[in-house]
Amino acid sequence: MRNCSLLLLPALILAACSPKASIDCTLSQAPGASVEVRRLDLNTYQVLDTLKADASGRVRYKVDVQPGQPEFIYLFYKDTKIASLLLEAGDRVSVEADTLGNYSIKGSPESSSLQAGEQAYARFQHELDAETDPSKLARIYIDHYRAGVSYVMNNIKSLTVIPVLFEQLDMYTPVFNRHTDAIMFRMAVDSLKTVYPESRYVAALESETKRRESAMQMQTLVDNAKVLGFPDIVLPDINGERVPLSAVPAKAVLLHFWDSSDATHKMFNLDRLLPQWKRWHAKGFEIYAVDVNPDKSSWASIVKAQQLPWINVNDGRGAASALVMYNVESIPASFLLVDGGLSSASLAGDNGLEKELSRVLK
Repeated sequence: MRNCSLLLLPALILAACSPKASIDCTLSQAPGASVEVRRLDLNTYQVLDTLKADASGRVRYKVDVQPGQPEFIYLFYKDTKIASLLLEAGDRVSVEADTLGNYSIKGSPESSSLQAGEQAYARFQHELDAETDPSKLARIYIDHYRAGVSYVMNNIKSLTVIPVLFEQLDMYTPVFNRHTDAIMFRMAVDSLKTVYPESRYVAALESETKRRESAMQMQTLVDNAKVLGFPDIVLPDINGERVPLSAVPAKAVLLHFWDSSDATHKMFNLDRLLPQWKRWHAKGFEIYAVDVNPDKSSWASIVKAQQLPWINVNDGRGAASALVMYNVESIPASFLLVDGGLSSASLAGDNGLEKELSRVLK
């Protein structure tokens, strides 16, 4: 028996020394409730455990956290997030929460900073939802954007900058949507790698940084190219990628303005545009379709349902911008760009577009 005990001793010591962070949460309004512990796994949640609160609403949990690899941990009551935590090995955190998502934290400065960032983002979203005046919406966005830049620059070695950098205006548009934001992303990831070189969150940020740097290089090429013969447009596609009209690699490009909420416009896609695209695409024809419907989720669903094969972008956060550039007073409206210039050919009638494509793509 003595030999067996000695053999087990190293394993017991290793288990006792396994790095962990402790959570002590009281959900006073819900004694006996179930509390779910989730860990952020890049862009999804991984459920770690479901805990049952005691008669006072108290739950305790220990999370495995490797040294130098802090974890984003979230507590949920039903579908409500009741606490957001950024835990390092050895942290001992106490949380007082209610069932509405209000909470206070002790024992983790990084978690407190994470909470402050989430509260600022929630206020920003609420202000956007409550405002309809375009000039005021622009001011709300600019103020939040600048506050985000300031936070990142002042906390550039804290993992709490990562949620800030990944904030979204909506499903398709990030808060940091300027191509030059790639510079700030690079500064952040290079700084974080000096502190957390093994963190998977930093690795994810680096992947996004490289994607943005590639986009910035493309934009730089576009900006330094010869003067365009048409007003350029740069709008997000259904994946949130900003696509410049000037970067479309085709001899003839149909710039098409439409409204995905209009049934006749959807029929036009299938009855008129799709046959032309199928006939001429291989010969150098592309369509850059600008939807002005502000409901981007609905637009994306329609694009997928209709299986539209061309470039689809959305201008729902200010349709007047692109429309005004092309002096569009009603939609649908189309313009043909040929060899980098705006064609003067008439596209009216049932075969106006086909006639011009036959001429330029023969």
